[in-house]
Amino acid sequence: MSVTIKSKSDLQKLREAGRIAARALEHAGNVIRPGMTTKQLDRSIHDFIVSCGAVPTFLGYGGFPGSACISINQEVIHGIPSPKRVIHEGDIVSVDVGATYDGFVGDNAYTFAVGDISEEAADLLRVTEESLYAAIDASRVGARLGDVSHTVEEYCASRGYGIVREYCGHGIGREMHEDPEVPNYGRPGHGLRLMPGMTFCIEPMINQKGDAIRVLRDGWTVMTANGSLAAHFEHEIAVTQDGPVILTRP
Repeated sequence: MSVTIKSKSDLQKLREAGRIAARALEHAGNVIRPGMTTKQLDRSIHDFIVSCGAVPTFLGYGGFPGSACISINQEVIHGIPSPKRVIHEGDIVSVDVGATYDGFVGDNAYTFAVGDISEEAADLLRVTEESLYAAIDASRVGARLGDVSHTVEEYCASRGYGIVREYCGHGIGREMHEDPEVPNYGRPGHGLRLMPGMTFCIEPMINQKGDAIRVLRDGWTVMTANGSLAAHFEHEIAVTQDGPVILTRP
């Protein structure tokens, strides 16, 4: 494992990239509506990122055909934008978006409620988002990576939710995916010791029922195996002497 410690200059550039990614996600929340296709939403996000002078990081990454991953209801992550996929009232829609600016990457995700959603869906969203902020709070100098991962697992599993184990958060910088991997489960007191200048993405991927997932034949879209709902939230953070700093703030 080769973890890159970022300089003050690097962190400033990551903050700028993170701000654009966060604004793009905020833009998605402003324009998403029932009747819109995921392709239309993706195009709007793409145009917003370009208007900020940045490049959509996801477009073409590993062959991915969109500028955002847009995943609805039982889709966990990596949903491919499609002109045939329509967003409906009552859906929960995970939007994951990255922006590359001045050589550095911003990456974040949010699961939006479209109109009125069920109480069950609302609780899933609330718990998943709360677990993200609890894990961010655990990301302090001297802590272990296992402390961060365990925080997500304990917060969500204790409330009866499933933890996606095949996918995880990641280090970030000039590349979207750097060391270390940041799972959503782990053993407290174990793993990499956190140091100032480390930057990574924490992204709880939480299922309403059970841990199991499956990947569709498109090779990208990840679904819950049992068809239950899933939620996904993500922030990019920096570890500093003064505590964790969220880089993906609009």
